[in-house]
Amino acid sequence: MRRFVSGLLLTSSQNRSSLSHHSSFRFFSSSSSSTSPLSTSDSPSSPSSPSSSSSSSSSSSSSSSAAMPSPVTLKTINPKVLECEYAVRGEIVTLAQRLQQELQEKPGSLPFDEILYCNIGNPQSLGQQPITFFREVLALCDHPALLDKSETQGLFSADAIERAWQILDQIPGRATGAYSHSQGIKGLRDAIAAGIEARDGFPSNPNDIFLTDGASPAVHMMMQLLTRSEKDGILCPIPQYPLYSASIVLHGGTLVPYYLDEATGWGLEVSELQKQLEDAKSKGITVRALVVINPGNPTGQVLSKDNQRDIVEFCKNEGLVLLADEVYQENVYVPDKKFHSFKKISRSLGYGEEDISVVSFQSVSKGYYGECGKRGGYMEVTGFGADVREQIYKVASVNLCSNISGQILASLVMSPPKVGDESYESYSMEKDGILLSLARRAKALEDALNSLEGVTCNKAEGAMYLFPRIHLPEKAIKAAEAAKTAPDAFYAHRLLNATGIVVVPGSGFGQVPGTWHFRCTILPQEDKIPAIVSRLTDFHKGFMDEFRG
Repeated sequence: MRRFVSGLLLTSSQNRSSLSHHSSFRFFSSSSSSTSPLSTSDSPSSPSSPSSSSSSSSSSSSSSSAAMPSPVTLKTINPKVLECEYAVRGEIVTLAQRLQQELQEKPGSLPFDEILYCNIGNPQSLGQQPITFFREVLALCDHPALLDKSETQGLFSADAIERAWQILDQIPGRATGAYSHSQGIKGLRDAIAAGIEARDGFPSNPNDIFLTDGASPAVHMMMQLLTRSEKDGILCPIPQYPLYSASIVLHGGTLVPYYLDEATGWGLEVSELQKQLEDAKSKGITVRALVVINPGNPTGQVLSKDNQRDIVEFCKNEGLVLLADEVYQENVYVPDKKFHSFKKISRSLGYGEEDISVVSFQSVSKGYYGECGKRGGYMEVTGFGADVREQIYKVASVNLCSNISGQILASLVMSPPKVGDESYESYSMEKDGILLSLARRAKALEDALNSLEGVTCNKAEGAMYLFPRIHLPEKAIKAAEAAKTAPDAFYAHRLLNATGIVVVPGSGFGQVPGTWHFRCTILPQEDKIPAIVSRLTDFHKGFMDEFRG
């Protein structure tokens, strides 16, 4: 079988160990229909017959029992688990954790004094503070007894107290530790639908909302729904967030890549979509859906309305489900771009439920809120028949429900304080402070990266990342080959060992063959940015000098 690996097509005859350095996913040009089954010779052999002597029988039994191999090995687990990769928490992060432990046990033993995790969009782990109003409401909902105490009036804002009462009245038994409806608490879905309607200017139905533990389970749910076999394909951007490649592999589908144009600021061209769709069809792949990440991860672009209209028309004409990853909708940093949901775009074109299927994903982990650990999110499912909706609900029911704190946060994110509320000014100050700071950090890192020899970095229009291209010397590429790793992974390893800065190699996201990148978050606090720039600049100069000849 052929797989798409870090921009290269590799055959299954190549040594599996060489793939451990790359992020791999099933590619639409697979020449076989499925992963080859394990041969029966991989199974543990039957135990040998006991000897005629009772003492030797006992000894043999004991020895046989001690030597019995585990019934679960890499050869006996689901091969799709082996095949999927998730670079954001991959090998380099594991090394970073070991180095962090070494720093704790032996301070001063490394050439840096802290690990700077720039690998993942995890804002609060890097010092971002939670939004006060959100946490006040959560605290009151989790411990309702506080609402009966006189001191509470002086410790919590009046609108947080009022909102907590409203939410608790919608929860059976006022118990955040109880299960809810499998789609989420109805009153919270009402609030989210109202927030979507206010944002888009078009109606939203609470029954279209499925609350989930972050956006990731919602993505898995849709991949599970749409994938019948590896003959079903999903159009995904390259570079892409590895959740998509991993979920497609786990559910037995085929990733059909479309390449974003780095030269035009990671532009999404409909002509590229059409080309890849036709190519997939010619190989017997039925393309079911198109994934669009807007604002982009890892690339940080924000799509224009005209581009979005073209994408909607493409999906409608080709009968594709539009899977819209919109978790960075609050993270737009350029004045000439604004976020517009794909549902809004489709409705503004006059398309309704019967014309196009759109699923939009939202999360409390990103934006200005950054509540990753609370695991809250939702998907809004539109354009599916009642019979299919029943099946989606059934799958949601298997998981019982998402966690209640995450559900509450999702409703707060979509219905924050309004003008006139006691918390509005402090909420607005916190929100604006975070977003303006992220914009400054993005610009500082972008400028620093573009000042480095052989590095080019597009503007971060939105999201939380930069995805610079690194033009590596041939000597460095050969050194990476000798180390049996991708050149950008080789660079990232050296960067970590020299500076403590953790980035993710571009090979974990997919990239045009022969190009190399890394993803770096803009999330370290502003007072850390100068140190990151200084460490990165010194390392890069030394790296290029070492491998220049």
